[in-house]
Amino acid sequence: MARPTPLSGFPELLPQARLVEQHVLDVLREVFELHGFSSIETRAVEPLSVLLRKGEIDKEVYGVRRLADGTADGGGSGDDLALHFDLTVPFARYVTENAGHLQFPFRRYQVQKVWRGERPQEGRYREFTQADIDVVDRGTLAVHHDADMARVMGEALARLPLPGVTLQVNNRRLVEGFYRGLGLEGDVLTGSIGATMRAVDKLDKVGVRGVADLLAQAGLTQAQADGALALAQVRAGAGDLVERVRGLGVAHELLEQGLEELLAVLTAVDDLPADRVAVVADLSVARGLDYYTGTVYETRMRGWESLGSICSGGRYDALADDGRDVYPGVGISLGVTRAIIPLLGKGAVRASRPTPTAVVVAVSDEAHRRDADRVAQQLRARGVATEVSPTAAKFGKQIRYADRRGVPFVWFAQEDGGHEVKDIRSGEQVPADPASWLPPAGDLRPTVVSGDPA
Repeated sequence: MARPTPLSGFPELLPQARLVEQHVLDVLREVFELHGFSSIETRAVEPLSVLLRKGEIDKEVYGVRRLADGTADGGGSGDDLALHFDLTVPFARYVTENAGHLQFPFRRYQVQKVWRGERPQEGRYREFTQADIDVVDRGTLAVHHDADMARVMGEALARLPLPGVTLQVNNRRLVEGFYRGLGLEGDVLTGSIGATMRAVDKLDKVGVRGVADLLAQAGLTQAQADGALALAQVRAGAGDLVERVRGLGVAHELLEQGLEELLAVLTAVDDLPADRVAVVADLSVARGLDYYTGTVYETRMRGWESLGSICSGGRYDALADDGRDVYPGVGISLGVTRAIIPLLGKGAVRASRPTPTAVVVAVSDEAHRRDADRVAQQLRARGVATEVSPTAAKFGKQIRYADRRGVPFVWFAQEDGGHEVKDIRSGEQVPADPASWLPPAGDLRPTVVSGDPA
């Protein structure tokens, strides 16, 4: 049988790496629930026509077809189906279908796989896990929720085994108002305003000169292009944002509204630990998806900026609509796979051992296996992850089995009815009672550590 060929862009983790991923997901769930977010899960597929309306994603959507005849599968909806490329569009649909059963404002978190037909590379995958939080309301959504997104995700990022991050925040109303003040026309999707926003969003990819060329192609005058580029290069905190923007000499009512909203976000998160999460206004951030209408977020790991944004999102005022009511929302999404797999690959983060097992109970001979099982059960009853040796080989071989698996302790029953436990790292072996013994706190569960592998 031929050796299987790995599928590019569909990562699978070894047990030690999976422990790191599970730790990340556990921290995220804990933080999200501390802030009152409820967990939901949505189906893997959505109508293709819905997905294709939501921005520059057309070429990345995976369609669903029946294997037997190759025809598109509509799932009885009368529309072709496709795998979801993010969790915001499915959430919007979920809200409209279940609005009668939800209490608004509704706070949700969601951790699921998503699929995008991207070209696989470091930090870019075709199947990956996202962790989202959103707040949605009926009719209108208070602006303070925009700051809430940055605060909650900032707290989570500060607790994760990641390098420090920079959370970049912008506001599309601010940008649109500034462009209108320059005399541009259209909106964030159309006309010279839309073209300018799309061009500026490529600043980190093509540079100032590349964006200037794109703006000239969009028909902007030199003065308009200079103004748009000047705004895009503003990086500011709460203390100097207003002065920096107004100093550009452009005025518009929408600009002032967006500036006020952005300042409120920066002010509300100024107590996050800056060494772990620095929050700055970056007026080049626009986000590619069409449904964002106000605040937008992007996040980059310090020292790993080449990966691009690992955590992004924004406000969407009109994505969810059931024909009677509009459900505006704001959310932010962490690309869990995007963030941790490059770190794992470079040894920047790892689990302290590849298995949850803390103790292997040795078996003197097969006639005493049941006794070993009873000891293991006593330890498990108090939360100690324990397994029984798979064979009754010589004790040296059983110790080597535990060592190969990274298990720190081996348990031995004595002929006089007593018990001893051996720390196979130090060689120390001491008497122990299975009804009360616990390993040191640091050995009870695998921990996640940073730095080069041992």
